[in-house]
Amino acid sequence: MPETSGKSGALSYSVASNPVYYEKGALHVLFAGASQTLPGHALGPKLYDYYLLHYVEKGAGTFRTELHTYDLSAGDCFLIQPGQLVSYQSHARHPWQYRWMAFTGSQAAKHIEEAGFRPEKSVFHAGPSCGISDWLSVMQTAFAERKESSHFTSLGTLYMILAEAQNHLSQGQTLIPGESSIRRTVKQMIQYMSTQYAYPVSIEQMSASLGYNRAYLSRIFKQETGLSPVTYLLKLRIDKSRQLLRERPDLSIEQVSASVGLPDALYFSKQFKRFHGEAPSLYRENILNRSLHQATRQVPPNQR
Repeated sequence: MPETSGKSGALSYSVASNPVYYEKGALHVLFAGASQTLPGHALGPKLYDYYLLHYVEKGAGTFRTELHTYDLSAGDCFLIQPGQLVSYQSHARHPWQYRWMAFTGSQAAKHIEEAGFRPEKSVFHAGPSCGISDWLSVMQTAFAERKESSHFTSLGTLYMILAEAQNHLSQGQTLIPGESSIRRTVKQMIQYMSTQYAYPVSIEQMSASLGYNRAYLSRIFKQETGLSPVTYLLKLRIDKSRQLLRERPDLSIEQVSASVGLPDALYFSKQFKRFHGEAPSLYRENILNRSLHQATRQVPPNQR
């Protein structure tokens, strides 16, 4: 769909499609557009086979689904889901001006649900001063320029819009229904350590990042895992070092140590032996010898 302008029912209308063709994928923006509608202009009832999100910049209108009717104005967003019978109509005296985008993909439904959208919850108020209008404008302009990089631009702006939606739709909700706040916090701690172990991070830094007191985090972490955060982080680093020792024989012990966030090679060797009963150099040597032995056994006797 190339960029076009002028359409029945609109004072102004423009749309630009993604120059990158959709050939199945996790997430893909199809097109983005903008319109200043005429008074009373209506669309539907109709179905779409992709997700279609609108942001109202000015004016007012009505959005109807099979479950609800919403009277909307500037700063409101409404999402049409695939296969959902909908209609929407501009106000008779204050016709709305809005921007929109269409997207699809195998992960689209998952992202929509994570953002907080439900068939019975298709609208949120972001406010006229939010960034959604600008993000949609950037997306449409990028498509109009016909650059392949606009595909990544559109994905970036789509994620920003979904994040804005989640801020409004998921207030007061837990990330997983029925999950306790303690268990969710411990999962956040584990994720933090799993992504930051290669850096010289401390438990104090993690506590500050998550916004909790260290003593509280240490207590709930041990309650859930049986280990203190310090021990868990050290064990995680040692486990990662074992993987490097097996898979990267070209790395020195010092390089392996630094790669898992333990720049002191002597301390690393001491802790490695504490967890696995042998020095990292001996562990690597034994691994290589076993691999060589197995390879030799697989060679027929007459070819040795």
